[in-house]
Amino acid sequence: MTNAVGYLRVSTSEQGRSGLGLAAQRQAIEDFAKNEGIAIIGWHEDIQTGKGADALAQRPGLRAALRVAKAAKGPLIVAKLDRLARNPHFITGLMEQRVRFVVTNLPEADAFTLQIYAALAEKEAAQISERTKAALAKTDKPLGMAARSKSQQRAIRAKAIEAKQRAALARVEALRPQLEFALKDGASLRDAADTLNERAIASPMGGRWHAPSVLKAARRLKLR
Repeated sequence: MTNAVGYLRVSTSEQGRSGLGLAAQRQAIEDFAKNEGIAIIGWHEDIQTGKGADALAQRPGLRAALRVAKAAKGPLIVAKLDRLARNPHFITGLMEQRVRFVVTNLPEADAFTLQIYAALAEKEAAQISERTKAALAKTDKPLGMAARSKSQQRAIRAKAIEAKQRAALARVEALRPQLEFALKDGASLRDAADTLNERAIASPMGGRWHAPSVLKAARRLKLR
């Protein structure tokens, strides 16, 4: 069975707090992996736009995902190409990382084809932005949360918190086999962190492991 890494991204903190975009992406990747006989050995995510010349530097989750995919010699899977980027130049740079990228709704696309799709997505995004600006210029009505009642806002925030908690638990649950291995035979939290880092297994938020982060994850999984 092929090992692969799942990567998720939402472009704003609001989407990140809701957890909904992340959950939908994860489900798409899980469904694809199951149909293709692929084992997802780790999940990584970013909650930011990641634009600009240093876009990769702004996305620790993607950097961690690339490291793990390289170590596993498997692909990095995303639900949609724009979860990597809409910028074809950024996509081209990623292709130089010697990691194979798989997009669930474009499974047969090679590196060249993905760059073409990225260019088209970038153009579409620019057109949407222009249409949105034109529409906003014609109205002075409140938009988004401001247009909702106080009770609706409270209900939305409560659902967002619940979704975020579910997403956090799902990220940790995906790491259960690695944590069980690292903690076997009564290993200390520091030794477990060293084991996970040596195996290039990123923490739930995409960074390195430390004793406190191992303890937090272990408690969530009721391993300690």
